[in-house]
Amino acid sequence: MDALWMAPLLLIPLLMWTSSTFVFYFKKCFYVAWMMMLALIAIPLCILKSGGRDIENMRIIRSLVRHVKYFLGLRFEVSGWEHLQTEGPYVIISNHQSSLDVLGLMEILPDRCTMIAKKELIYAGTVGLICWLGGIVFINRKKTSDAKSVMADAAKTMLDDQIRLWVFPEGTRNQRGDLLPFKKGAFHLAVQAQAPIIPIVFSSYSSFYLRKQKQFKSGTIRLKILPKIETKGMTSEDVASLSDKSFNVMRSAFLEVSDSITQSNGPLRH
Repeated sequence: MDALWMAPLLLIPLLMWTSSTFVFYFKKCFYVAWMMMLALIAIPLCILKSGGRDIENMRIIRSLVRHVKYFLGLRFEVSGWEHLQTEGPYVIISNHQSSLDVLGLMEILPDRCTMIAKKELIYAGTVGLICWLGGIVFINRKKTSDAKSVMADAAKTMLDDQIRLWVFPEGTRNQRGDLLPFKKGAFHLAVQAQAPIIPIVFSSYSSFYLRKQKQFKSGTIRLKILPKIETKGMTSEDVASLSDKSFNVMRSAFLEVSDSITQSNGPLRH
């Protein structure tokens, strides 16, 4: 009987060594399970600290999540830290590739900063509850009128409470080797609040993580924080040009850091 229990324990290291598909699913399952466990730990800590929903709870979440990268064999290289040394409210925009983005986000998340996320996330068990406690703003992407109303309320909250918001303007996960066209919500938000935009670029994950090919090895992610883009004096008529400007500077930076990180990590074998 003991031998039967030992067999799976011996099999796991063997599969980790010989099967890239097994490694992919093992890491993904571990990541989800571990994040749910961390959320379970964070929930009572946040309630004790703040009594409920409060953006200051993001400090607790940030400190609990930062170690997860080591379990997955990931390393972050950050440049442009000085651009986050900005007082008052601002909107952070970044490209969005997978749920692993959360690790990079927590690596550099400023104080009094939370995110805008899809409404469905609130139903993700303990993770959904800790997102709510952290003050994350949820939007219904399927109803444009609801999303616009939430963005207007978020702009007012940014000014009243002096907070920062992190938005993924592509609107969905994208691992196609380039940026998707930006949706306008983040830019309406920044213009309504007259708050600057700080673009942040994650290098491509393709040298270590490919979802369709079931590949997930160790690797380095470069985060490049770009200079802020001012919005003072802008109106809704400037949103399109603001979006285009942000897209162009981020796409250029994305291609630059992705090319350098591919050379560093080496090509991922399929």
